[in-house]
Formats: sequence, structure tokens, C-alpha cells
Amino acid sequence: MDNVNHPTHYTSGAIECIDALKAQLGPEGFRDYCHGNIAKYVWRYKFKNGVEDLKKAAWYLQCLIGELESNKENH
Repeated sequence: MDNVNHPTHYTSGAIECIDALKAQLGPEGFRDYCHGNIAKYVWRYKFKNGVEDLKKAAWYLQCLIGELESNKENH
């Protein structure tokens, strides 16, 4: 099981949860969602899941970077 990249509890349907959120929130909302998750996982890593939470924060950071690069919005 890969709890960072494709957790089974988010990939059990026809569409992965992250893709549904992206469609639902739109580009700006999805970027904000990623930003919030980065902050959450960095905040809690010492108290909950350690390195796994830092990997999740890094996953969301890469997702955010990809969104910004694909939209040419580098702010």
C-alpha cells in the first residue's frame, strides 16, 4: 500500500479523489487546497506520522508546482 502517492482509501472508485477535487474546486481553489495540505502535513509531522507526513507535504508541493507551471502562473 502506498499511503503517499495513491492511498487505497482515495482510489477505490472510477475516479481518484484528487482528480474529483481538482474538477470541483477549479484551478485557484485546487491550488489553495494543495497549499493548505502542505501546511497541515508540515505542521503535524512531529506529532503524528513523521516522515510519511513530510512525504505527503512534498507530494502536495509537487502538485502545486505542477499546477503553477502548467498554467504559467508563477507567483
